[in-house]
Amino acid sequence: MDFTESTAAQRRLHELVPGGAHTYARGSDQYPAGMAPVIARGDGARVVDVDGNTFVEYGMGLRSVTLGHGYRPVVEAVCRAATDGVSFSRPSVWELRAAERFVDQVPTADMVKFTKNGSDATTAALRLARAATGRDLVAICRDQPFFSVDDWFMTTTDMDAGIPDDVREGTVTFGYNDLDSVEAVLARHPGQVAAVFLEPATSTAEPAPGYLEGLRALADRDGFVLVFDEMITGMRWAAAGAQSLYGVTPDLSTWGKALGNGFAVSALAGRRELMELGGLRTGAPRVFLLSTTHGAETTGLAAFLAVSEAYEQRDVVAEMEARGDALRAGFDGLVRQHGLQGTVSLSGRSSGLVFATRDQAGSPSQAFRALFLQEMIARGVLAPSFVISAAHTDEDVERTLEASDGALAVYAKAVSAGTTDGLLVGPPVAPALRRFAEPRRI
Repeated sequence: MDFTESTAAQRRLHELVPGGAHTYARGSDQYPAGMAPVIARGDGARVVDVDGNTFVEYGMGLRSVTLGHGYRPVVEAVCRAATDGVSFSRPSVWELRAAERFVDQVPTADMVKFTKNGSDATTAALRLARAATGRDLVAICRDQPFFSVDDWFMTTTDMDAGIPDDVREGTVTFGYNDLDSVEAVLARHPGQVAAVFLEPATSTAEPAPGYLEGLRALADRDGFVLVFDEMITGMRWAAAGAQSLYGVTPDLSTWGKALGNGFAVSALAGRRELMELGGLRTGAPRVFLLSTTHGAETTGLAAFLAVSEAYEQRDVVAEMEARGDALRAGFDGLVRQHGLQGTVSLSGRSSGLVFATRDQAGSPSQAFRALFLQEMIARGVLAPSFVISAAHTDEDVERTLEASDGALAVYAKAVSAGTTDGLLVGPPVAPALRRFAEPRRI
């Protein structure tokens, strides 16, 4: 494949946009050198870059697209809404329709407030929790990658430049599937934890039996607010979120990504007595809760309504899981065929598969990840993960497995040689959240 136009466009992006992309996970440092496609358009599970190369795509808009790119019922609903105006001086009927649909779809939520991105929703949840409890500390799951672009979370990452030192003191951490670590946090900070934040499940880990139930019991005993981040799991694990799948109700939950099939709409939902602290029907000091110009912009709400309608008409999650099951089975077979057990593996639910890449010693390797990505892209599959959509067809899965067969053959050569030298073009890919731009120079 030729990437001349993509390379030129990416170079220009670096001159105009810090990082060369508007999301670090989309950065060119996440892809092999000279093979970072700049996308021109998408249709279903296929994308075309500015050079005219066509790919089967996975990851699907950082997990936000479950129905496929350009899914007509959603696009048409958004266009109809936009034709009648996108922003007004008073609430629109779209706000009522979307709120009614959401609380019907997610019966564990009494109220909902929409916004445009997930970070605003999670930070609003923390503000509510602090107001409700009179406490300051937030406890976050240290085994999960991301909760917010705001300081209370970013201070726990390597990209903490520009954040005051005292902010770090307000955030503590615990381990996933480790109730004892939560108990330890509560013991070290008695009566000080306002909220416990976690994803109820991730692409690599399911909750252990009794874990989420244990958190619910601790919240009821200690008085902290239990917050489930459903940005990924909401409408990918189940239409009503992972909380419905596992049968545990949080106090608050945050939603985004699949809510709009890629359109910008996110949400904060939860118990009425907490949510009302940001409303007009409270005697308590009011919380400034998600009051933004574009939070209720009509096209995002129309997108959510159309996505929700699709989920009512068909079992979208089951479709993703069926395709994911086929992909997992085929890929696992290829790994065994190439003798790569222990070096390449898939994990997670079938609707959200991710792969791990390890070197000949079994250690996680960015160089081997870059090699796998390089060989998959060269074979027409753009796969930062194997997160699938309901738009992926049997043909897409078959093409992916054919590409995987070729990529794993090259991977096996590198494992046998004990190095990616001579096979990987350019430097390894790099973690998205890291302190310095090196070791990879753009």
